[in-house]
Amino acid sequence: MVSIFLRSKKHSLVAVFWLLVSFGFLQAQQQKSIPDIEKIYLHTDRSTYFVGEDLWYKAYNVRASNNLLFDNSNILYVELISFDSKMIARNKTNLKMGLGHGDFQLVDSIKVKPGKYQLRAYTNWNRNFGDDFIFKKDIEIIDVFEAQDKTKRSKSISSESKPAKKEVAKQNFYKVEFFPEGGSLLENVACVVGFKAVDSNGKPIEINGELLDSNNELVTTFESVHDGMGKLQMLPMEGKSYYAKIKTSTGTEIRQELPNVLQQGYLLNFRTIKGRNIISISTNEATLSQNPNTKLTVICKAKGIPYLETSQILNETSLSFELPKDKTPEGISQITLFDNNKPQSERLIYVEKEKNFEVELETDKEIYELNEKAVITVSSKSKSGEGKSASFSLSVTDMNGVENDNFESNISSYFLMESDIRGKVYHPAYYFDTNNPKRLEHLDNLLLTQGWRDFVWKNVHQIDQKKLFKAEKGITISGRVKQLFSEKPLINNNLTLALMSKKNRNIFSTVTDSIGRFQFENLMFSGKTNMYLNTRDEKGKFRGEIVLDSIELAPIPILLKKEVMSLPDTISSFAENVLKKFIANGVKPENILKEVVIKSKNKFVRPVFYGVADYSYTADESTKKLTTIYDVLDKVPGVVVVDRSVYVIGASVIGVGARDETPEGELIPDKTPLILIDGSPMIDARELDWILPNDVEKIDVIQSSIVKDLFILEKETDGSVISIFTNGNRGNKSKKDPFHSIKKEIEGFYTARIFYSPDPEKPNPELDKNAAVRNTIYWNPYVHPDETGNASVNYYNTKVETKVKVALEGITANGIPVVKNTYYTIKK
Repeated sequence: MVSIFLRSKKHSLVAVFWLLVSFGFLQAQQQKSIPDIEKIYLHTDRSTYFVGEDLWYKAYNVRASNNLLFDNSNILYVELISFDSKMIARNKTNLKMGLGHGDFQLVDSIKVKPGKYQLRAYTNWNRNFGDDFIFKKDIEIIDVFEAQDKTKRSKSISSESKPAKKEVAKQNFYKVEFFPEGGSLLENVACVVGFKAVDSNGKPIEINGELLDSNNELVTTFESVHDGMGKLQMLPMEGKSYYAKIKTSTGTEIRQELPNVLQQGYLLNFRTIKGRNIISISTNEATLSQNPNTKLTVICKAKGIPYLETSQILNETSLSFELPKDKTPEGISQITLFDNNKPQSERLIYVEKEKNFEVELETDKEIYELNEKAVITVSSKSKSGEGKSASFSLSVTDMNGVENDNFESNISSYFLMESDIRGKVYHPAYYFDTNNPKRLEHLDNLLLTQGWRDFVWKNVHQIDQKKLFKAEKGITISGRVKQLFSEKPLINNNLTLALMSKKNRNIFSTVTDSIGRFQFENLMFSGKTNMYLNTRDEKGKFRGEIVLDSIELAPIPILLKKEVMSLPDTISSFAENVLKKFIANGVKPENILKEVVIKSKNKFVRPVFYGVADYSYTADESTKKLTTIYDVLDKVPGVVVVDRSVYVIGASVIGVGARDETPEGELIPDKTPLILIDGSPMIDARELDWILPNDVEKIDVIQSSIVKDLFILEKETDGSVISIFTNGNRGNKSKKDPFHSIKKEIEGFYTARIFYSPDPEKPNPELDKNAAVRNTIYWNPYVHPDETGNASVNYYNTKVETKVKVALEGITANGIPVVKNTYYTIKK
């Protein structure tokens, strides 16, 4: 049984009674038609930075339908877009169980200049569902000196000149729009009309006004209540039209026509009465007389997934029923009224649900001394005191004299509201501040206006299987092998892939398929990595041409609206405080927030994995007089060169037979030694030709390597190793890769840096000097409560008197986004 409300136009009171209606709460199996869509959110340490600083971020990837952490994609592309629509930096962030982290250095080397930037994040899988599911966040980058100079200049200009009132009026353009609830005005049916007022830059303005009919008679008055939005009530009369006379806070007067009034139709509206969510369907007598006993259907969806459907026979001008909270998911719902499968009216609503958990964020003091240790405790527990699993990120920042919270986007506002409606929302966190008793009322005004008939989930993109972007579990290197000078594919060709970096050395192999294609999937490697790829036929000979696919798809096109960065008083004050902080700490202007590049002589790292060499050869002056590398190898003890083929005397591997004898009578094995060049296995035999005698510093020889797990290629060798070390001058000789071999440097996952927090007990003079004036005092992307629901972190404060903001964001194991803020003061 469900509560139903029937209302006739002849009665002002609502009669309540119980009726059995055809409600259907849709089960999980009906949700299979909705694809698994990802939503991404980045928690950054701040949103305003100075040139030369670091930007730190924590990534949360959730299933869009329920906000649960989603282990679908393992690669997240995080991009920094400049104000001139250029991508200046890009990280491949490794996601593990839906979580990842990284950073950007906002330095000259990536051409960072003062201005507005966009931080953008998406997975390859996200690309299937359109721009709505790409995370975007605006950040501002300031030059501390330039900002100070602009402030001084603007003050000077304002004191010298006072623009005329007429000029100001010309520069201002205001837009006021009216949005009837459900979509339309209907004759003789009372309704609510939302309105929204913005200036030429799209920023909200406060207004008040009068609503008049076509006879110029006053119907009602109205005024905005928050960010230029509000609502009014009216009863459209037969044969009349309506307009509004509006006045802005600057005195500008505007006339705006309301939408036309329909003669027939159906309207949908929503109310919360004493904590109960009530949906109403209304019509007029003209519609009823022509369409008696019409069957209407109401479908409720959340994130594109239907969760309620009811069909009703409308034989009165009004019908109301309760939307049960226990069946309605938290967040935005789309309610649509259908007449014979034709949508008649639509409404967006927000449902907030009571939560059975509490998250607390506390500091051990309210006032700290300069450079004093701070301890932050976090608890995540049910109301009965049981520990609740969650992943949090913590940012501690110097407020630099800015006292007011600007209610910028956070993980709650983004996952529960912003990502479900189009357009920019001003002060989104305002609607999720539990200290604000008006927040839900004002959020409803937002949904009446900005969400009106323009809903992200209204048309979920269907995946084109032919153009499907796959969810990436790792990095893929793929391509095809064909005959040289022909497109004929080479089948069953063997491919060997070596990935070599300073920290990792991995070798993989595969075989081409029936159309000559190959693929190395789900590779996991970090940083700049040298890729060596070659192909051989079934007889082991180098044959064919490798045609490599693009390892990364081109980034999503950038559609960034250019905006001129303005410096409001709060930003100017912020920059001024930062400048004073630098001067007080004795940091010279030319060194403030500049990139530090440490240069040293180029020294080759010579990794040794094989222990003590059996033989060693060190190059001398006589080596430089030799002609080829083979002449050098012929002088190395234990090495024999036969027709430019190199062997190690005494190499012994079980199952390896002898093919020939050296002049001294030594047996030459069937297989050849593993040759290392500066620690990396030689993949292509021609690499030896590229080494000149002048390049050689040392050569080690190992008759039988026991560290076989380090060298997968040993299955193709006789177990011996020849390790050649060069002086770094290789490359003077003209080289061209053969068609059957590819060598190139590729980029793996970004290796996130660790936030440096000074410790007086372990001083580091150089790092501590820069950290003394840091604006982000502490950053920790992974604050995870233990089994009891508790977590604790500590750090040392700066040597500056200031007010500090501690911001905690994260998500619980059951998909509830969490935001907690607290503040403290640093004083002498």
